[in-house]
Amino acid sequence: MTTPVRVEGHIDAPLSRWLWLVKWLLAIPHFIVLAFLWIAFFVLTVVAFFAILFTGRYPRGIFDFNVGVMRWTWRVGFYSYSALGTDRYPRFSLDDDPEYPARLDVAYPDHLSRGLVLVKWWLLAIPQYVVVAIFAGGAWATWSGAGGQWTSIGDGGLIGLFVLFAGLALLVTGRYPKSIYDFVLGMDRWVWRVVAYAALMTDDYPPFRLDQGEGEPEPEPSPSMGPDTAVA
Repeated sequence: MTTPVRVEGHIDAPLSRWLWLVKWLLAIPHFIVLAFLWIAFFVLTVVAFFAILFTGRYPRGIFDFNVGVMRWTWRVGFYSYSALGTDRYPRFSLDDDPEYPARLDVAYPDHLSRGLVLVKWWLLAIPQYVVVAIFAGGAWATWSGAGGQWTSIGDGGLIGLFVLFAGLALLVTGRYPKSIYDFVLGMDRWVWRVVAYAALMTDDYPPFRLDQGEGEPEPEPSPSMGPDTAVA
């Protein structure tokens, strides 16, 4: 089953053995800009909350901006400590970058439930917040208000731990263990699905499923009609 949130991250080998040690410093300009962008994300999500409540629609301009903030954040995270998947410095842009190895997109919904908007971001999402807190730690686990978002950007939890293991492996061997990479991407993907759901961008509940690997899982082909299939 496909989801409206697509998160991809293609490892950009070869990776430097030591650059990951200073990426926190190199990414500071992005962190500063993103801090302000996430404040705007929060404010606009509150506006979208009331728009959905009264009209059943998420204003397209706000939706595109919020997806852009998520997309920018994912590129920076993929470069730094959400994955360490590339040494290519990310662009300062809300737009999609087809040339960059990390991409994120959310399908625009034609209609959203007016009733669900009242409960999905807090009550229905509670089990998902527990999982996200385990995966991403306290850096993502602080939630703000109706239609809010996690107020800080960073990585802890299992993602941070396994990215640290990957960094140490790079330092010693020059290689990123594929099993760790696939697991980290699966956790990142889960977190971003929850972010989109809690930010009111979709009514599709995030699956309790760890889709590992660089790309989204391909949809299962529907069974074709064989020669013995009866046709009414």
